[in-house]
Amino acid sequence: MECSGVGLHSGAPVTMRILPAPPGTGIVFHRVDLDGFEIEAISRNVARVSYATSLMKKGVLISTTEHLLSAFIGLGVDNAIVELDNLELPILDGSALPFVDLIQQAGLRKQRRPRKYLKILQEVEMREGNKFISVYPADTYSVSYSINFPHPLIGKETFQVELSNGSYLRKIAPARTFGSREDEKAMRNMGLIRGASRENCIVLTRDGIENGPLRFSDEFVRHKVLDLVGDLALLGHPILGRIVADRAGHAMHTALVSRILRDKTLWEEVTLSEEEQERHSSYSSQATAGSSL
Repeated sequence: MECSGVGLHSGAPVTMRILPAPPGTGIVFHRVDLDGFEIEAISRNVARVSYATSLMKKGVLISTTEHLLSAFIGLGVDNAIVELDNLELPILDGSALPFVDLIQQAGLRKQRRPRKYLKILQEVEMREGNKFISVYPADTYSVSYSINFPHPLIGKETFQVELSNGSYLRKIAPARTFGSREDEKAMRNMGLIRGASRENCIVLTRDGIENGPLRFSDEFVRHKVLDLVGDLALLGHPILGRIVADRAGHAMHTALVSRILRDKTLWEEVTLSEEEQERHSSYSSQATAGSSL
């Protein structure tokens, strides 16, 4: 399964292949342009997290991982090898939907080893100015996210979703990244969004959008949920907990991951029966055990 495109921030051309992996592998990136150098999609490899979530190991970078990792969680993929011939994943249409389509076309294979979940046992709350993120004990994975952007099409938006019964595919995966035409020059001067275009992000003008229509009236906050799900994939296992976030962003998402993993009294690893897994799955019964492509 292969696709090609450009990196959102680097503008660099890239080809990506997703390959099956044995149980217990997790998600591992291979830089095939650097002799297949491996970078595991885990918290200790998190590098820069300002406008995207990047991984780094021994000075080797993999950038803008969140949309693909989000698709893996949404589809119940536990194990995969992701080959890249450049430093940044392709942005494609700015959502997780093209990745979802590619994975579904390839098909999923149930693996014998039971899927492990990270079940939250105690609440964790983090604040930074007017930003907030928290996780609370729950028997399922749910997200409530709020944003507040000073734009007439956005303003205050809140979206809540229970990540089960295919809700990720219907409600989250199609939501695209977005940016402001007014901020474009400053961001490009910072070395960012060099690959951005009207084809891969929602372009906001002062009082509207250049490339409508929106896929959802609240597509902006839904994309933040998409990013959050991808960033929390760095926990290494699907989560059982209730996430509440307000204007959090990538840095706080990954800070929450680090905070959770640092204190083993906050969580436990659990397995669920097939019936329970099917009920909790954000995709379908095809992904009720540990799954690969």
